[in-house]
Amino acid sequence: MPLALWALTISAFAVGTTEFVIVGLIPTIAADLGVSLPSAGLLVSLYALGVTIGAPVLTALAGKMPRKRLLLALMALFIAGNAFASVAPSYEALIAARFATGLAHGVFFAIASTIATDLVPREKESSAIATVFMGLTVALVTGVPLGTWIGQSFGWQSTFLGVVALGLVGFVASAALVPAKLRQAEAPSLRQQLGVLTSGRLLLVYLITAVGYGGNFIAFTYLAPMLTDVTGLGEGAVSLVILLYGASVAVGNILGGKLADRSGPVAALSWIFGGLAVLLALLGTVLTSPVLAVAVVAFWGGFAFANVPPLQVYVVQIARQVAPEAVDVASGLNIGAFNLGIAFGAWAGGLTVEAAGLGATPLIGAGVVLAGLVLTRLSGRLSGRAALQPAE
Repeated sequence: MPLALWALTISAFAVGTTEFVIVGLIPTIAADLGVSLPSAGLLVSLYALGVTIGAPVLTALAGKMPRKRLLLALMALFIAGNAFASVAPSYEALIAARFATGLAHGVFFAIASTIATDLVPREKESSAIATVFMGLTVALVTGVPLGTWIGQSFGWQSTFLGVVALGLVGFVASAALVPAKLRQAEAPSLRQQLGVLTSGRLLLVYLITAVGYGGNFIAFTYLAPMLTDVTGLGEGAVSLVILLYGASVAVGNILGGKLADRSGPVAALSWIFGGLAVLLALLGTVLTSPVLAVAVVAFWGGFAFANVPPLQVYVVQIARQVAPEAVDVASGLNIGAFNLGIAFGAWAGGLTVEAAGLGATPLIGAGVVLAGLVLTRLSGRLSGRAALQPAE
């Protein structure tokens, strides 16, 4: 693989770390800024909302900008957002910094994926994209637990400074290694992107993504305070549990893709959402036992993120049937649906904490994931009926 591809992977590692590291720092930030846990949880919601808004809007607005220049501009925005977060004087300022950083996130992965395909022969395009997204997976396994430990040990501001350093490495590597002359494909307009949303079957898949994936974040957003306040673990142990969760995510992501290839996305999602709902419900019942809670977390991460490959495959399959001219747009909008689900899950988790306490978040999350399972089965039936329709 070309060195330029690894420059993109380093940047993806930095972006992935800043997205999820906040989960481990919520108790620390809440205590330092004097806000409630649900208010600190909004730092997850508003980042995801920035991704959801930024991906389609900025992609359309910056479509004519040369790709390398756009990539560097996005990394500069990412670095600036994290630098501002590291010196944010108030909760409101930190919220603004997180939202601005989220704007860069969605467009970064869209542009990094297209650049990656330009760097390799056509038969290696999938491997190139997988290499870029490996940075996101490695961030969950190493960057997030390490960033959590740094924030707990030296202050949450130190974590954001560490991300700034990672972002600078990615920026310099991209500036030096990514070629200036890249293929400039015509970017889809905002109208073309919104046109995909006229398909009821695609809207249903986006709803499955937001509900099934987002339901997990009702509990995951508050994993750190659950482990300290309910389970009784120390802060150092929490970092290790988050590391265990990240390792489970890496395995689950691979197995989820293989299951979708073998059984089809609807069957794969049915098994994954069913297993995730069971694990969340189980977590809610064993949360007071350190041994059992950690054991459940070891499997939870795998099921929580195993749904990502089949959800993306399912969107592409449906788009090829109902909007063959806009498959890439449909796939990109599903990234927005993932982040809308994160925003919804973190917000709903905050409401749950306020109304029923931390221990209730896994149980509510299990119920929402079950709703995603029901929607998946409904979509499968609709797809089956559509396949029986005579071609016009």
